[in-house]
Order: sequence, then structure tokens, then C-alpha cells
Amino acid sequence: MFNIIIFGPPGAGKGTQSSNLLEKYGLQHLSTGDVFRANIKGETELGLLAKSYIDRGELVPDEVTNNMVKDFIERHPDVKGFIFDGYPRTLDQGKYLDAVLQDFSSEINCVVALKVDEDELTKRLLERGKISGRADDQNEETIRNRFAEYNFKTEPLLEFYQAQNKLHLVNGMGSIEEIFERLCKAIDTHLS
Repeated sequence: MFNIIIFGPPGAGKGTQSSNLLEKYGLQHLSTGDVFRANIKGETELGLLAKSYIDRGELVPDEVTNNMVKDFIERHPDVKGFIFDGYPRTLDQGKYLDAVLQDFSSEINCVVALKVDEDELTKRLLERGKISGRADDQNEETIRNRFAEYNFKTEPLLEFYQAQNKLHLVNGMGSIEEIFERLCKAIDTHLS
């Protein structure tokens, strides 16, 4: 399996770019947002618990998230690889993901982190909130809290993957096509 993690704060374009990357590389998308929404819509116990955190603009605790992600991976054993979008978000989640992937004789091959100005992200999210109706995208204070949570909890992960020579910081400003080209250039350095 060839596995990619795409990092970026809320609104950085991870979902948009993941769609483009899926098409190019033929991988399975694993978005924690999608996994959360499916569990919330299905009113599973984990889904209802996740919703309570999301509605407050907080990250879902590792144990809840890990269980949802592991279940998703186990239901897709024959894929070419995964693009992890929004996961892992903490160092413990990163270590957990490594352990789960080892069960499939696999690992994370490449990590790309989209860098975007927070004021631009806020504008993007407020606009998305108008269209999607998502409560967590309609309040600037909640949005800013999500950025603070992201920065605090994700920074150690970036260092973790940098130490493994897997991390690429990618400028997330510009057109979708320009950003996609930058991402592919970073990812292609890990293909042999």
C-alpha cells in the first residue's frame, strides 16, 4: 500500500485536493469528517459522542476517532492505499495509525501539510458554512478555536513526520490547480 497523509487546518482545502489526488493516484479516501458524519447520521454511539465535541468546536478524543478509523481501514483491506484527510491529528493518533498499518504490512509513505493564512481560512469557512449549513463553520469564534486546537495538537505530529523525512510543507494559497501541482511534486518524490 502507498499511504499519504494530508494535513491542514480547517478550510485549507484538504477535501478538494484529496479528491484530485485520489483520481491521480488511485487511493482510497479516509476523511475523518466523512467518517464522523456517517457515524453521526447513523446515530451510532461513537457518532453521537463525536457530535458533542464537534458542536463545541473541539477535536474528537483520540479513542473515539481511532476506533472509527480502524473500523474503516479494516473494511477496505484490498485497496492500493489511503489518503488520510484530517487524521491523525495528535501524536498518539499518529503512533496508533502506524501500529494499525503495520497489521497490514504497510506504513505512511508521504505527509503533505497545506499552509494557509488564518484570515483566509476564516473567510473560506464562513462561506462554506453559508452553503453547507454546518454549525461549526458559521461562527468565527468557533472557527478560531478550531485553529488553536489544530495548531496545538498537530504541531508535534509535523515534527514526528519531519524526523522520518516524510513531511512536505506545501503552500496552500493560489488556484486549486497550482496547489495540486505542488502536492503532486512532493508526493512523487516518495514513489519509486
